[in-house]
Amino acid sequence: MKTIYTTMPSLLGTITIQANEYGLLGIWFETCTTKPGELGQRDSEHPVLSLAVVQLAEYFSGLRNEFDLPLAATGTAFQTQVWRALTTIPYGETWSYQDLANAIGNPKAVRAVGLANGRNPISIVVPCHRVIGKSGKLTGYAGGVERKQRLLALEQGTPL
Repeated sequence: MKTIYTTMPSLLGTITIQANEYGLLGIWFETCTTKPGELGQRDSEHPVLSLAVVQLAEYFSGLRNEFDLPLAATGTAFQTQVWRALTTIPYGETWSYQDLANAIGNPKAVRAVGLANGRNPISIVVPCHRVIGKSGKLTGYAGGVERKQRLLALEQGTPL
């Protein structure tokens, strides 16, 4: 299956967006550890990629708090269950890993939920940055903890 990608600038650094014919496969900051080595063909005109760029720009400007984009990331059944649950965390709110485990109906799977959260390929749109430690501490983020802090601040009304 053919994959395509584009990049966009943001106040948090360059973002790479990848899609296929079904939807978004990934959104990564340049330092993300989960970005694949092969992205496919560059295509800034593709409708899904163009729409993603517009919606991300609106998000960073404080004009959008929900995304309406087709998602096509692949993972295990458990990972996709966790990623779906991530999309239910309201804008401007945070959940603990325990909250996320509870949301999928598996309260003992906190560690597994953490691993699945860390493998989420669609940053921002699938808001893994909204998951924090039980104590309220910001924990790891594939795009860097400083970016996570800035994304959460943006959602609390602090402009980037």
